[in-house]
Amino acid sequence: MSVTYTTDLHSLGQYIQDGKRDLLESFLIVEEVDEDLELFEAEQNADELNYLAGTSLNDFNLVAYEGTSKAHLSGGVPQIGIHLPKVDEYHIGYLLYFYMLACAYSAYLLDINPFNQPGVEEYKTNIFKLLKKPGYETE
Repeated sequence: MSVTYTTDLHSLGQYIQDGKRDLLESFLIVEEVDEDLELFEAEQNADELNYLAGTSLNDFNLVAYEGTSKAHLSGGVPQIGIHLPKVDEYHIGYLLYFYMLACAYSAYLLDINPFNQPGVEEYKTNIFKLLKKPGYETE
């Protein structure tokens, strides 16, 4: 499951907060952003959000992270916050490496060899049979 920004948070937040404890919530916090937007004051204030005028989008996202993290921790949601200095090739590479290692270690902790995939072979064989690949007989 993936939740991106506050729109998805609203639709899935109730499940994360009060649902079954079958996931680990990960927050990715970027410390230095290349570009940022500042919220402006609207003439009519119809949405009553003018109190946010002057707040940057990045600062708003950091506050949303902090508030969400606190709420979910109080609900017993296991979580990890990963702080990335900035989004560039170097740091994304380290992040991907971290997740690859975490995936392998998690599998080994569950007594699964993550580098042996017999289930993959079964669906590939079925596809080859359906496509009538030479050497694969259909039943």
